[in-house]
Amino acid sequence: MRTDTPSPAPHAADTHDMIRVQGARENNLKDVSVEIPKRRLTVFTGVSGSGKSSLVFGTIAAESQRLINETYSTFVQGFMPTLARPEVDVLDGLTTAIIVDQERMGGNPRSTVGTATDANAMLRILFSRLGQPHIGSAQAFSFNVASISGAGAVTIERGGQAVKERREFSINGGMCPRCEGTGSVTDFDLTQLYDDSRSLNEGALTIPGYSMDGWYGRIFSGCGFFDPDKPIREFTKRELHDLLYKEPVKIKVEGINLTYEGLIPKIQKSMLAKDVDSMQPHIRAFVERVVTFTTCPDCEGTRLNEAARSSKIAGISIADACAMQISDLAAWVRDLDEPSVAPLLAKLQHTLDSFVKIGLGYLSLNRPSGTLSGGEAQRTKMIRHLGSSLTDVTYVFDEPTIGLHPHDIQRMNELLLQLRNKGNTVLVVEHKPETIAIADHVVDLGPGAGTAGGEVVFEGTVDGLRASGTRTGRHLDDRARLKPSVRTPSGQLEVRGADTHNLQNVDVDIPLGVLTVVTGVAGSGKSSLIHGSVSGRDGVVTVDQGAIRGSRRSNPATYTGLLDPIRKAFAKANGVKPALFSANSEGACPACNGAGVIYTDLAMMAGVATTCEECEGKRFQASVLEYHLGGRDISEVLAMSVDEAEEFFGAGEARTPAAHKILDRLADVGLGYLTLGQPLTTLSGGERQRLKLATQMATSGGVYVLDEPTTGLHLADVEHLLALLDRLVDSGKSVIVIEHHQAVMAHADWIIDLGPGAGHDGGRIVFEGTPADLVAARSTLTGEHLAAYVGA
Repeated sequence: MRTDTPSPAPHAADTHDMIRVQGARENNLKDVSVEIPKRRLTVFTGVSGSGKSSLVFGTIAAESQRLINETYSTFVQGFMPTLARPEVDVLDGLTTAIIVDQERMGGNPRSTVGTATDANAMLRILFSRLGQPHIGSAQAFSFNVASISGAGAVTIERGGQAVKERREFSINGGMCPRCEGTGSVTDFDLTQLYDDSRSLNEGALTIPGYSMDGWYGRIFSGCGFFDPDKPIREFTKRELHDLLYKEPVKIKVEGINLTYEGLIPKIQKSMLAKDVDSMQPHIRAFVERVVTFTTCPDCEGTRLNEAARSSKIAGISIADACAMQISDLAAWVRDLDEPSVAPLLAKLQHTLDSFVKIGLGYLSLNRPSGTLSGGEAQRTKMIRHLGSSLTDVTYVFDEPTIGLHPHDIQRMNELLLQLRNKGNTVLVVEHKPETIAIADHVVDLGPGAGTAGGEVVFEGTVDGLRASGTRTGRHLDDRARLKPSVRTPSGQLEVRGADTHNLQNVDVDIPLGVLTVVTGVAGSGKSSLIHGSVSGRDGVVTVDQGAIRGSRRSNPATYTGLLDPIRKAFAKANGVKPALFSANSEGACPACNGAGVIYTDLAMMAGVATTCEECEGKRFQASVLEYHLGGRDISEVLAMSVDEAEEFFGAGEARTPAAHKILDRLADVGLGYLTLGQPLTTLSGGERQRLKLATQMATSGGVYVLDEPTTGLHLADVEHLLALLDRLVDSGKSVIVIEHHQAVMAHADWIIDLGPGAGHDGGRIVFEGTPADLVAARSTLTGEHLAAYVGA
């Protein structure tokens, strides 16, 4: 007889320990099938554009979110973003996905770090309960709620009869009435609005879109408030007031009822109500010229009215609390001993401690969320999930180490492992070897980018990846060496008394004619120094990480200005108008208006896009496709990759030097695989930044400022980037790079290291000199990590 009990058969519920993907075809994926272990940390690697985000975000996370949304009623779904089912045959074993991506947080001028993370909501409740003098409920401390009161008669239906009653109401808000809760007031430079030596009919207005040929011209001519033929400097006070400040008033022009409004209220509504970053470049340039933003004198930039600032706890008002560095605020909250609000204090304490733990203790709650970098925004979003009791959730991260100093990457790795150890599935898209090293499972996509990618080239452990011979495996242990000799500067750019944000009166000379790298831990003041004191100067070209705004009609050809010379070349070769070769103008297919697809909106369900039957997705009228250049029609040219087009426009009948020059620059930044007509909305973060770099390289600046150009770049592509930076410097330009990547630091001619810590512990120059000196001294955190990296 056997005494040991046979092990029971596994429970059916325990067999679902894999996320199975079969036949994924999103974007450039080529029928990808993959099995991802649950409750493990899986890292997805591969060159930029190889399909990592298409698999992780576009397929797994998108389907998980879509299935969760479908559990809500159709009424609720109507308010949610609509998600289409991804192009995939089978998706099995999905769990709830929480996506923590790099999208910049909304640039709404009212959004701050505190409002975005609910820390402000908790502080408002705290002050409404404990603040002395007591001034009202939590909304009395909110800078988004205005104080209003009113009274009047209301009609109420009662028992079939209409009864009139007098009612009064009042809302006690915390908004500063002068700046309406934005913390700054705007002033207009009138000389930028008009040329006062001219009359309106002579084109005095210099506002984009306000020409006298269109409707504005008719309104100004027919309103009767002033003479449009009289120079503006001869206007009476009344006429000038009507032109600039008049309240909206109904007028009749040429028999049509219209509304006339002064220029300044009109600009405030149409331009200033928007986020500056989302404006078209020419309108943004106009707004920056014409509007000066100054701190509101009434609230001193705190956004709150006097009553909200007068109520205090232990001598601190809510405005003081929001202005504190979060690490200091956490210490202040810890010292408050109030049993009546203990649960609230515990929750607030946890949120603030999460900021410190994740390396954002140097921020303050009143920091506008639009000013956070991509990496800071991503870590701010993580704060909600750090203390969550949920398990068996899939967390999806998009390069969580972005904008992190090597010192901070270790902390980020610990957080990722902590999430996994609680029983969650963690999926990470990443290029940094330090994070790839902690993976339980690796999925490597490739072998190339764009159409040359989209396949799984390796699945397994990190050691297996090293031995696999894939592009990632070969470059995983790459370590840059220090340069044996550095270039000699040709001059210097002086910065004196820089005090933006946390900078402590910094004086520094940035050498010109060389590759300078500005580094330091996250929050040490690198961006404040360069963007605050260098970027605005003449001849300085800045390529930042801001998103490219573009609709699905925008593509690399339209964004870089490449399409103009191509259209002209087609028009010249065929003796017709250039406008025919634009899918947004006369040449557009009439059935789909040049979009190539016809969209059908299905309310709360995902809209359906069907290829236009008339043009077969080519976007142009059939008659336009009969015109050829070098044997190709315009739709075939837009379907070419940059490399093909470079060859096509470089010689022979289609030779177009202006187009060839732009294509050269795109190939230079490593985008040779992109097709000219690929919608900008499908580009990855790294691709978008390099597209901006290619565009900016055309400008005639002497100094280039690049903000973390290695973002989204594969280990193998970093070499190409360094070669490009060398070419820029060797052509006589000065290049200043804000960067954490040790390979870029090792390649620099000069390093400026800020620190020693973040926030008020940083803001000072802790080292200036060559990379070799930094490694030899090891006097800073950067020096220690760089020495370990180069094996010194």
